[in-house]
Amino acid sequence: MKTKHELELADVKVIAAAAEAEALKNQWAVAIAVVDDGGHLLWLQRLDGAAASASYIAPSKARTAAMGRRESKVYEDIINGGRTAFLSVPAIDGLLEGGVPIMKDGQCLGAVGVSGVKSNEDAQIARAGIAALGL
Repeated sequence: MKTKHELELADVKVIAAAAEAEALKNQWAVAIAVVDDGGHLLWLQRLDGAAASASYIAPSKARTAAMGRRESKVYEDIINGGRTAFLSVPAIDGLLEGGVPIMKDGQCLGAVGVSGVKSNEDAQIARAGIAALGL
């Protein structure tokens, strides 16, 4: 049997606080979602001024990154590259940049998804949250 790392509530709070700080520093109104390795929602917050739709998009991006164990941008690039059949993949619906997996020792612990600004800025916020864990 393998030993499996998992996110604890304290970890999720650290991620969320660091992601929020990055968003506020840049005056970006976003929604921030953290999921476990199965894509189950552990945290969701919508900053003041963020669009309501961001509360649906951020968890989808996070779920996609966790289940695929790669950034959601990979899927966006596949589709933009012409492989539109990828849109039919079941249970993967956050196919836009902004979902970043949380990796430790080659294992996916979960992911952070952000929505509300440009996709690369969403990803920047997600990475800032993950970096706060010091993995």
